[in-house]
Amino acid sequence: MSNIEPVRALYAAFAKGDMPAALATMAPDIVWNEAENYPYADRNPYIGPEAVLHGVFARIGGDWEGFAATPDEFIDGGDTIVSLGHYTGTFKATGKPMRAQFAHVCRVKDGKIASFQQYADTLGTAVAMGR
Repeated sequence: MSNIEPVRALYAAFAKGDMPAALATMAPDIVWNEAENYPYADRNPYIGPEAVLHGVFARIGGDWEGFAATPDEFIDGGDTIVSLGHYTGTFKATGKPMRAQFAHVCRVKDGKIASFQQYADTLGTAVAMGR
């Protein structure tokens, strides 16, 4: 199996709202970091799938309507997979839409995502959030 497969599976599961499948792509000790100055970076690093679920995914679900993380391109660096794409959604509290670029760097070990680092358009997100 290619190291891209668990990363693709994470996006596919997240898009369907299948959180058990999304969490299954992660190593038990995954280290997940949101981008500096991103709204969900306040609890970095998130260690383990449950921390990601409650600290990132659940908060996104509560804050955004129609949130999506859509990868446009994958760059295969062996154990390091980079995905480039866009976030879209509407911030519930303001009703403002967002389209923001992202780059995600995933390190894959033994078929699971062992680490995740987000780089994102923090201004685009902040504007939608009314900040």
